[in-house]
Amino acid sequence: MLGAELTEKSLRLHLEGLPGVDAVGLEQRAAALGTRSIKTTSKAWALDRIIELIDLTTLEGADTPGKVRSLVAKAVTPDPSSPDTPRVAAVCVYGDMVPDAVAALGALHGDPDDGLISVAAVATAFPSGRASLAVKLADTRDAVAAGADEIDMVIDRGAFLAGRYGEVFEQIVAVKEACRREDGSFASLKVILETGELNSYDNVRRASWLAILAGGDFIKTSTGKVSPAATLPVTLLMLEVVRDWYRLTGEKIGVKPAGGIRTSKDAIKYLVTVAETVGEEWLQPHLFRFGASSLLNDVLLQRQKLQTGHYSGPDYVTID
Repeated sequence: MLGAELTEKSLRLHLEGLPGVDAVGLEQRAAALGTRSIKTTSKAWALDRIIELIDLTTLEGADTPGKVRSLVAKAVTPDPSSPDTPRVAAVCVYGDMVPDAVAALGALHGDPDDGLISVAAVATAFPSGRASLAVKLADTRDAVAAGADEIDMVIDRGAFLAGRYGEVFEQIVAVKEACRREDGSFASLKVILETGELNSYDNVRRASWLAILAGGDFIKTSTGKVSPAATLPVTLLMLEVVRDWYRLTGEKIGVKPAGGIRTSKDAIKYLVTVAETVGEEWLQPHLFRFGASSLLNDVLLQRQKLQTGHYSGPDYVTID
């Protein structure tokens, strides 16, 4: 596959030739990782790292510039009473809200690996993906031109489930090219598989390989609009694909579980799974993210509990 021309036939041979997923073994492994306990000092580190890996998200039809400005304010200063609280990695919005997010961030707009905050935009007819390729590419180009650092695209699940792997591959390749900026650099491309619609672990593995082969910088579980969204077994499976790709090519691909991760306890399970599967070096913003809106609130409450010994009242954090 590597270095060869990827055709519909070669993609089909590769993807359908992948070994089947041992569902029982995968779920048992995920369950075992989910039972790992961590010490108090490690928990403090874990809570701060979770914050640093969050894409703070608002993806509603009723989003307004004011709501985006409020989201950015929370991203920049998650806990005004605790100045040492880290910032989140990115804010994630619809493409037409990108200029508002960029303006609100001002000088803090930039690479989260440098302590700044990126702007991520969902594109390609999110969340359904039901649009022509021309519309999807225009959607992507508009967001990049407006200042989006990251594009979260959705694959055509209908085409994938119908076995039209080449069509899905070519769309990802085209969207990747649409992420090119005028200076020749690229916005980072996260490929959303919408695993809740893929019906099987085997399909999740195939879709993960397909997205990586087509040039995705991240593979992402879900839009957050379909149930089930992110699950630990699915994320573990995607991490295993990323691990295998790294061993094969030396290239590191990111993973983003999104949707349904609401508590610090659950998020810590994902940190452990990442560390045990691909290594702690993946626990940085350009290789792992949480797509979340309410997770940050619980992390802030748990963080204060560690610092003060008691939980705050329900009005301690803003309501999303």
